[in-house]
Amino acid sequence: MKAFSGFVITRYKWLITFWLILLIGLAVFAIRLPGLLEGDGFRMDGEQEEVSNMLTQDFHQPDETMFLVFEGKTDAEISDALTAIKKLNITAGIISPLDETAQYKEDISYAMLQFDDSESDKSGLVTEIRDAVGTDDGITLTGQSPITKDINAASQKDLMVAEAIGLPIALIVLLFAFGTIVASIVPILIGVATIVTSFGILALFGETMDLSIFVLNIIPMLGLALSIDFALLFISRYREERKRQSIPEAVRTTIETAGRSIIFSAFCVFIGLGAMLLIRVDIFQNIALGGMIVVSMAVLASITLLPAVLLVLKERIDKGKILRVKTGTDRWRTFAEQVIKRPVLITIGALLLLGIALIPVRNMTLTIPQIDSLPLSYDTRSAYENMEDAFGMRDESTAFVIAERSGGWVDEDGLNALQDVQEALEKDPLTGKVTTIFSESGIDQPETFGQALQVPEQSASLQPLLESFISKDLLMISVTLEADGASSEAQEWARNWSEKETPWNLQVGGEAKFNQEIFDEITDNIIYALLIIIVSTFIILMVAFRSLLIPFKAILMNIIGLSASFGLLVYIFQYGHFGLHPGTIALIIPVIVFSLVFGLSMDYEVFLISRMQESYLETGDNDKSTVEGLASTSKVITSAALIMIVLTGAFAFTDVMPVKQIGVGIAIAVAIDATIIRLLLVPSLMKLFGDWNWWLPFRKKS
Repeated sequence: MKAFSGFVITRYKWLITFWLILLIGLAVFAIRLPGLLEGDGFRMDGEQEEVSNMLTQDFHQPDETMFLVFEGKTDAEISDALTAIKKLNITAGIISPLDETAQYKEDISYAMLQFDDSESDKSGLVTEIRDAVGTDDGITLTGQSPITKDINAASQKDLMVAEAIGLPIALIVLLFAFGTIVASIVPILIGVATIVTSFGILALFGETMDLSIFVLNIIPMLGLALSIDFALLFISRYREERKRQSIPEAVRTTIETAGRSIIFSAFCVFIGLGAMLLIRVDIFQNIALGGMIVVSMAVLASITLLPAVLLVLKERIDKGKILRVKTGTDRWRTFAEQVIKRPVLITIGALLLLGIALIPVRNMTLTIPQIDSLPLSYDTRSAYENMEDAFGMRDESTAFVIAERSGGWVDEDGLNALQDVQEALEKDPLTGKVTTIFSESGIDQPETFGQALQVPEQSASLQPLLESFISKDLLMISVTLEADGASSEAQEWARNWSEKETPWNLQVGGEAKFNQEIFDEITDNIIYALLIIIVSTFIILMVAFRSLLIPFKAILMNIIGLSASFGLLVYIFQYGHFGLHPGTIALIIPVIVFSLVFGLSMDYEVFLISRMQESYLETGDNDKSTVEGLASTSKVITSAALIMIVLTGAFAFTDVMPVKQIGVGIAIAVAIDATIIRLLLVPSLMKLFGDWNWWLPFRKKS
């Protein structure tokens, strides 16, 4: 770090120029990022994806179907709306409720708008259709692409709302930490530089890969909080060093000390983000990639741009003094002394509080966020849910079974095999209607169907039906399941039929298979991700502090604290408190919050224990080291945690539910970590274990 700090000090003007060029260049790409985001990120390469492609390419099914929901509209109004859409010439087909009685009820009906795969991003088509039908109440376009478009718009609005709430409060926290306007604004500027450059780099990736719309909120949330935290740590140490050194030397020392801590902290967060790469679902890959980019830019800005700015500002860092900041540690020292006087009582009390918060975890219900990501106020959601309720769509789902047989399916043996597949599916207790060429033609016997194919007139009339269900060696069967596609029963059905040993190489697609594959991918790989995080963290902390007990305690307390955070999330969002409707927890929440917060909390752990270790190496007195470490770091840890809480907690006031849950989850986890764990449990346990805290087998005595 000495060579690097020397480079920064001597080339700080060049670094400022470099960052200005980088900001301007990447800002051009950053503004394009929202337009590059597609879907919720719950996509993976698997059987469902293969079946979906076969349905489109081999069986000519529509790539996507949108729904135009009519509520309280006359037949003439329905006809006029569909005529306006037909004139656009953008649909592959329209199934009108005026032609299909199953889609029509007296007060509500829906049309199915079918699209081919010629355009993957249908955001523009959604806009065209909405413009064509107008803004008349009672006519609403909904479905996958309209919902995605609305979530994207809501995400952009949410980002502005969160920044409008979080940044001013973060500025106030910084004012109380530093006392001057200039010193308080600098961390926010560093955060903005981090976000702009990160968005620009992500936009470049977005040209060649799919990016989830949720990165628009999660990446700024993480980037701003980390950047400002790093800047707070850096500037706090810099101001300490300035009291006894010149400005260049103070910057040099700060880079070599606080800069090293920042790099270590970022490495811990990297471990959590990198572990998510094991889960082959787009949203985890996106957040891991985006998180690594934003952490890298936060570190780079903190150890290059920030010291360069401090060298340019010099004494002006203290301009605009509006508060007198007390630098003493007497109050924190008194607090620490009181804690270690009653270590058993405080440990029991803290664990009891965390245990109570942990209770609701046992009832946690995880689901893949879909239309419920949008608030109830959006017509896209309300129309879709009204359609589901009116036509009983919630109680059933559609699965597609693809069977493969060498030699095809239209000879005598093939038709008999087709009947065998159909009968096997019909015997399953969860199966409702099974749709095949037999059920659709009205000819239910293979022999009779084969004879019909020998008659030219009948064969010609059956040909379109055959093309819909048979493509060379492939057979498609549509199955209606008497269960919601997100239910565990439907997922088990999809898993069983995919794994069933048959002569026909069965493959399954549809909503149930989609949910099953996502859940299985996470379930199968989460243990490996957690092991990477825990084992890597243990080794790093063991090497850093030359102790077995400290990393073990840190990991155990992190797990307990995060579990308590999840319990509070269930209490708030699933049980429906604080004005929220009862719902479920988004499947991504436990993985993302654990991966991010585990690394972030290690930042506070390292900062606190490092000071304790310094004192212990000097004095050999564990109790005194505990008090001194807590007294000297509590203010910075509390300020940094408060900023993290404010910037992530601000997303509680946003609309997109998964982002709201992530923001609140991180805020709760950091709050628990910075208070109950760092201020109570850590010093209490340090007191109880005494010199054993610093024990390491085969350690050389100094």
